[in-house]
Amino acid sequence: MGLAQIDTTVGDVEGNARKVLDGLTRGRALGCDLVAFPELTLTGYPPEDLLFKAAFVEASLRALADVARAARGVTAVVGVVERDGDLFNAAAVLHDGGVAGIHRKHLLPNYGVFDENRYFRAGTSVSVFTLGTACFAVNVCEDIWSPSGPTALQARAGARLVVTLNGSPYHAGKGHERERLVSARASEDGVALAYVNLVGGQDELVFDGASLVVDARGRVLARGRQFEEDFVVADLVLPPAAPSPAPDGVRRVVLAAAAPAERPPIAPRVEAPLERVDEVWRALVLGTRDYAHKCGFAHAVVGLSGGIDSSLVLALAVEALGRERVTGVTMPSPYSSAGTRRDAQRVARNLGVELLRLPITPLFRAFRRALAKPFKGMKEDVAEENLQARIRGTLLMALSNKFGWLVLTTGNKSEVAVGYSTLYGDAAGGWAPLRDVPKTLVYALARGVNARARRAVIPASVLRRAPSAELRPGQTDTQTLPAYETLDAILERYVEEDRGVRELAAQGFDRAIVRKVARMVDAAEYKRRQAPVGVKITPRAFGRDWRLPIVNRFRE
Repeated sequence: MGLAQIDTTVGDVEGNARKVLDGLTRGRALGCDLVAFPELTLTGYPPEDLLFKAAFVEASLRALADVARAARGVTAVVGVVERDGDLFNAAAVLHDGGVAGIHRKHLLPNYGVFDENRYFRAGTSVSVFTLGTACFAVNVCEDIWSPSGPTALQARAGARLVVTLNGSPYHAGKGHERERLVSARASEDGVALAYVNLVGGQDELVFDGASLVVDARGRVLARGRQFEEDFVVADLVLPPAAPSPAPDGVRRVVLAAAAPAERPPIAPRVEAPLERVDEVWRALVLGTRDYAHKCGFAHAVVGLSGGIDSSLVLALAVEALGRERVTGVTMPSPYSSAGTRRDAQRVARNLGVELLRLPITPLFRAFRRALAKPFKGMKEDVAEENLQARIRGTLLMALSNKFGWLVLTTGNKSEVAVGYSTLYGDAAGGWAPLRDVPKTLVYALARGVNARARRAVIPASVLRRAPSAELRPGQTDTQTLPAYETLDAILERYVEEDRGVRELAAQGFDRAIVRKVARMVDAAEYKRRQAPVGVKITPRAFGRDWRLPIVNRFRE
């Protein structure tokens, strides 16, 4: 059988259907009896409120009919939207030019990034399919995450292979968790399990692929690549289908089998999982590349300060789009140090990108003159600091408007969490690659860039320098924030694990620091709502994972 791990685009029904047709052609050429595609293949995943548009659903149903007619010489399992009064998230079994059966997803996730009860009705029926001497069943994603899902009943009905279609979004370590679950479900129910997963970026979600096939003992027979399209093939020798009638509530579908063809066995390919930092890097690259391409951007621009965050974003943009499609912009102010100015130039030169120099000092002086009367007699403070950031944001957005460039913002999760950014300034842009990357991980990713290049693409001076916004003389981040090692440890527990102030203090964190961080996180929600989205790489990212009210007077 073959698992077509493809990168679909939400709303591109015709393009997604072409990918299915290509997968069928490839499966036939390899002699596959069965080819499976990811969850909601034809609509793209997740389609969200497009499902409320009748024309969108109609287009997906027409595409299903077209694809079904092409399903000859190979049986296919395709993720579809089924309409039968209500809408169902379904897997269609295509055979001999038609739809031979439908499995409606039983378990609809409604947690984290998932909101499927908003769109779909849960399925209740169970089917098994007999193809020649083999008996298989199909289900969809969440159906295998619970022991009470349909897999156990399908196994009792005689299925020896369960094919599961998935749109399982990535976060660091998710692949290991997923593989343990698949192996456990296979061994518990005594079935081989073929798990095909989506790959590609969709808004802040990125899908890592890593499709796999395990045997009835839970042993991995084949594993696909991460973060790229792949076609995973495995030869499975299944016990013959049981001749007994199916249990109550199970529909048995017999598919006409073609005469077995002579073909050489295919050696299964088991791709090694990536290490954590490389895995996160690949997720950020794929998410950025797909966001730009799927939204129609051919070029990106990065404000390059000479600091660690902007240096990493520039390297990421070059990896995702190519150096000829990336421009850096250095915008020195009266407080920019000679070291950061030099490092901005060095990073751009090391990466081979165009670097524009747009000093903001004349503009900053003009703004201060314009505000001299209302600010008369007042000391300079955060208002003047933020003016510099907003001038820079204005310049970047002007370049975006003039040339159609995508502005990549450079803020990381630690800063986004506590609101250490300027609205309409450094937070301005269209995509925030590091939005879910804690500051301590930023450094690990930067070291990874250098290790892969085997040279100091990001100079050692950038890695060593104390982080600073450089908006006033002698400014450093630790004048406002705890050390990032402490801050990130608190944020991981407060944001991702929902630990309270009292719990964190009991774990040994300074209560005053924890209380300060918690207040900053809660008060910054209005900023996060106005900031661009970015790739989700932690178990709980700001955005669809996190729904804190802006108007919120609760403080622990």
